[in-house]
This record gives sequence, structure tokens and C-alpha cells, in this order.
Amino acid sequence: MPEQSNKYKKEDQPGLDELIPLSQAAILSGLSLPHLSLLIRQKKLWGVKIGRNWVTTEKAVKEYLALDRKTGPKSKKLS
Repeated sequence: MPEQSNKYKKEDQPGLDELIPLSQAAILSGLSLPHLSLLIRQKKLWGVKIGRNWVTTEKAVKEYLALDRKTGPKSKKLS
């Protein structure tokens, strides 16, 4: 499994008690499960895959939501 790049230092790695399933992260964030797993694979949101399930932390979700990001469809470039 490829190593996930993240901004957590080794001493800051979340404990097992801090991990939440993406279903809980979806409720917390208002984002869909497929979108959250995409964000993790794109390394925009910290998370790991344990077995067949993705997990993240509440802290990581809140940090992602605090980022300045554009929503909605991408604008077309005019030539």
C-alpha cells in the first residue's frame, strides 16, 4: 500500500481512539463518502485505509473544511 503523505509528524500521529469512519466524517462535514475518499486519495484530506475501510480524524476534517476552497463547477477558459 502506498504511504499516505500527511502533515502529521510521527509524534502527532492520531491514536486509534481518534480515528473515525468516513460515514461519521460525512455527517460532520456534509460531504459524501465517495468525495471524502477521493479527497484522501488526492492527499487533500488526511486519512488511511484499514482493510477495506477508509478512516480519518475529526481534526483532519475540520482542518480541510477551514481551507479556502472553491465549490461548484469549474469555469471554462475562454480563448
